Amino acid sequence: MSKKVKERIAQLGVQLNDHSYHYYVLDNPQISDAEYDSLFRELQALEEAHPDLISADSPTHRVGAPPLDDFEQVTHAVAMLSLNNAFSFDELQAFDQRVRERLEMEADQPVQYMAEPKLDGLAISLRYERGVFVQGATRGDGHTGENVTENLRTIEMIPLRLRTNNPPEVLEVRGEVFMDDASFEQANQSLIAADQKPFVNPRNAAAGSLRQKDSRKTAKRRLSIYAYSLGEVVGVQIPATQALALEWLAELGLPTNSEVAICEGAEACYAYYENIQGKRAQLGYDIDGVVFKVNELSQQRELGFVSRAPRWAIATKFPAEEAQTVLLEVEFQVGRTGALTPVARLEPVFVGGVTVSNATLHNMDEIERKDVRPGDTVVVRRAGDVIPEVARVVEEKRPKGARKVKLPAKCPVCKSPVMRSEGDAVARCTGGFLCDAQRREGIKHYASRKALDIDGLGDKLVEQLSDAGLLNSLADVYQLELEAVAALPRMAEKSASNLLQAIEKSKNTTLGRFLFGLGIREVGETGAATLANHFGSLDALINAKEAELLEVDDIGPVAAKSLLAFFAQKNNIEMINAILQSGVSFPVAEKAVIEPTLAGNVYVLTGSLESMTRDEAKHKLQLLGAKVSSSVSKKTTAVFAGASPGSKVVKAESLGVPVEDEQALQALLGALE
Repeated sequence: MSKKVKERIAQLGVQLNDHSYHYYVLDNPQISDAEYDSLFRELQALEEAHPDLISADSPTHRVGAPPLDDFEQVTHAVAMLSLNNAFSFDELQAFDQRVRERLEMEADQPVQYMAEPKLDGLAISLRYERGVFVQGATRGDGHTGENVTENLRTIEMIPLRLRTNNPPEVLEVRGEVFMDDASFEQANQSLIAADQKPFVNPRNAAAGSLRQKDSRKTAKRRLSIYAYSLGEVVGVQIPATQALALEWLAELGLPTNSEVAICEGAEACYAYYENIQGKRAQLGYDIDGVVFKVNELSQQRELGFVSRAPRWAIATKFPAEEAQTVLLEVEFQVGRTGALTPVARLEPVFVGGVTVSNATLHNMDEIERKDVRPGDTVVVRRAGDVIPEVARVVEEKRPKGARKVKLPAKCPVCKSPVMRSEGDAVARCTGGFLCDAQRREGIKHYASRKALDIDGLGDKLVEQLSDAGLLNSLADVYQLELEAVAALPRMAEKSASNLLQAIEKSKNTTLGRFLFGLGIREVGETGAATLANHFGSLDALINAKEAELLEVDDIGPVAAKSLLAFFAQKNNIEMINAILQSGVSFPVAEKAVIEPTLAGNVYVLTGSLESMTRDEAKHKLQLLGAKVSSSVSKKTTAVFAGASPGSKVVKAESLGVPVEDEQALQALLGALE
């Protein structure tokens, strides 16, 4: 092998990576596109002739690799943190107050924060070993993500080798992959030209592009990235502040956002927030708020975490986006419990990053309060992944003769009478499982993860099976046959066989899951488990009197009446018997907890747990006599927070409720070991 060939390949790699840095990161090209292409083709030819000389940081990796069968899982050396949110200046001030109190700072001494635009993209981690990019992963659940290394290699802004002669032994960089406005427009034009469905918004475009199993497709999309923090760092002293860390990353060749700034105190933070919100439309890429981080890394370490959410950072979100459009009609959808939900059918309007043609109107009280009428010009509001809603009517644009919306007297699906109890905001179809809409939604609920957990029996398949006349009750789930299921569109014998195996597996369940799966009004997951634990058998529950039901914790008068009404209906008992005759069974539940050592305590679980699922933790707490709630209140004994805990931690802190980590939960559950 010629020494000159090896040297030339190395020289071309350095030159091309350097030119990519100047072009994509500094926006200051040093050579023409034609000259770059000539060097690139020369490198490709040499590598094809000498494949053993291809290095991990070769620029030729940017064109993509052959498709993967699936993404491997990657465990993050340092967890990728989620952030708590603030939606007002008051909440930002409260965050600042908590920081200053924990740092024991003087009242007139401001905290120094680093302010960064909150990009609306996909969080990723880049791992460099001895300066060479070796692995890239999505955030995933914060602990484990997907290996998307080959896709990330195609992003020209990511250096394949750090720009330093003395690289760290290990450097993990956290950043956000996104698609800027110009690239988004270009990508959609290409899709439309190819008669394919365009992307809805840049975030979906970036996420979809990064998760392509064929990285050659990713290479055709112009993705961008900004680095914003450090993960694992080995073999070098890390900078003292967040600002210096960003400067260091920029020196290493990683792109950072030029809009970052240091702010002294909460008022300066909010001034930055208002300023960046004002120039949001001119940035050329989507942002949905601002992230504020305590600048001093030593103070970050002192403040620590609530589980794995930092006490030293907060995301301040922009208000929900609004747009005006015309309300064409109001239709009523029937849910699992018979509730009629009014839905606004709208002239399509782009708001909050998506095209909206439907929006919720909640209930008749809301319709009457807002005086919404077909033909009205309405303001539609949407924030993030929140369901769009009609916020208000533009009354001055109301057409003459616009009629008021009336509640249907009969169910729009089964024509059964609609009833609305006095004082109840919700009107309901009285058809029960005889109503096709309720039956379908009931089957979906029965098969859901927290009920019978029938893998593969999702919403679309339930609709298919119902349309084919194969699902006319919950009991029919256990009468499905391989040949009939396999004959459905987009199904095959293998998929049908897997479904039937999952259905067979679901026959071995618990009384609590079964009760929850029945979808009895006012009986949620916790109530179902409590009833199972109290009565011990289904027969005992079915035959219970109202007074006996009211003795059960979590069961009040409304839930008791709902249970009595459900079991009083002959068709419901026939359905339950048919399910049991098909082989569904559950052991006799414990009549009492193991030892009520936690009786009277109320706990809330939030975030992802490592040692057990939240359902398992809930069950174990209940076996010790505790109540597990889905919301935080002053009555909450403690909140146990895993990874990505969300807003429940913020509420707990505001109420002075203790927030504990998973180790504390495990210690509390020691009585079960």
